[in-house]
Amino acid sequence: MTDDSGGTPPNDAPRRRSERRRDAAPTPLSDSAFPGFDATVVPPKPELPPEATPGMSTGEHNAIREQWRAKRGEFENHVSHAKDQLDQANERIKERTGRDLIVAILIGLAAGAVLLGSLLFIKWLFVPIVLAIALLSIYELGLALRGAGRRIDIIPQLVAGTPLVLAGYFAEPWLCWVALFASVSFVIVWRLVAQMMVQDGRTYGAVLGDVVVSGFVQVYVPFLASIALILLSQEGGQWWVLSFIAIAVAADTGAYASGLAFGRHPMAPRISPKKTWEGFGGAVLAATGVGVLLALYLLEMPWWAGVILGAAVLLSATLGDLAESMLKRDLGIKDMSSWLPGHGGLLDRLDSILPSTIPALMLYFLLSPWATL
Repeated sequence: MTDDSGGTPPNDAPRRRSERRRDAAPTPLSDSAFPGFDATVVPPKPELPPEATPGMSTGEHNAIREQWRAKRGEFENHVSHAKDQLDQANERIKERTGRDLIVAILIGLAAGAVLLGSLLFIKWLFVPIVLAIALLSIYELGLALRGAGRRIDIIPQLVAGTPLVLAGYFAEPWLCWVALFASVSFVIVWRLVAQMMVQDGRTYGAVLGDVVVSGFVQVYVPFLASIALILLSQEGGQWWVLSFIAIAVAADTGAYASGLAFGRHPMAPRISPKKTWEGFGGAVLAATGVGVLLALYLLEMPWWAGVILGAAVLLSATLGDLAESMLKRDLGIKDMSSWLPGHGGLLDRLDSILPSTIPALMLYFLLSPWATL
């Protein structure tokens, strides 16, 4: 059917146009259409490496594959053997010292990174860290004392310890003694009033022991922590805080490594049977060596001042470690808690650091070139 004008049907128009396009010859591309194209600069197709050439036989492919499998299996065996040896060594150390060495190292590195970052960059960030550690240590010590039968009021201890710690950084040094007297008085009065309200027939000696222990908690943890913040608040005090902590840690590490390798003669068997004189010798070398290096390159002091600082921190750290061991033996526990895997509790790591705040602050005013009295 056609239209009245005599033209082709509408459906035939697309077919005719496609036939004309198919019959038309393709227009060749000339260089003028692509003036920037140069066929001579196209790099040749790289050749395949010899081992992957299509002409390689199936046997050669299989041989190479077997070699790779053998090498991978040998590497995996070496890794597995090394892991087994490390696990066995760790188990021997754990059996001898009671510590998981790998976990202890990882936790120590993480804690050291946090402390180091705060002291190196913004020293006031060290204040909330010390406050948090002090409060957790008060809580830990309170639970340990409660487990031994002592009446310790943990919430009042935390309330009294908070301003005592902060006074070290935000108040004059002499006000720390006022804060100490106030905090000790607060916890003692609280314990006496609480005992009178209970009226459970507790003996006079037991109540007196509870009172003394309550005051001891405030002196041992928040007051010594506030001394560290007094040192931090001084000019260049962050370097001294970093130094005495580094010396205490070096002494502890040196004693641990030397005692583990050479320990034969117990130092105080009735207090801490695992501490040896060989370990103490390693602590002496580590503490004095680190003290000299820090004095020369960080504290701007002569080498002999580093020896004095190292020896003083070593003495206080050793006495603090033995005192905490004696306290745990009296309480009948091995660790203050199990909060830090591989270390025990917070106080098990702070036992050498907290007492070292006292000689560190004294030597700052005696030896430091930045000290002003």
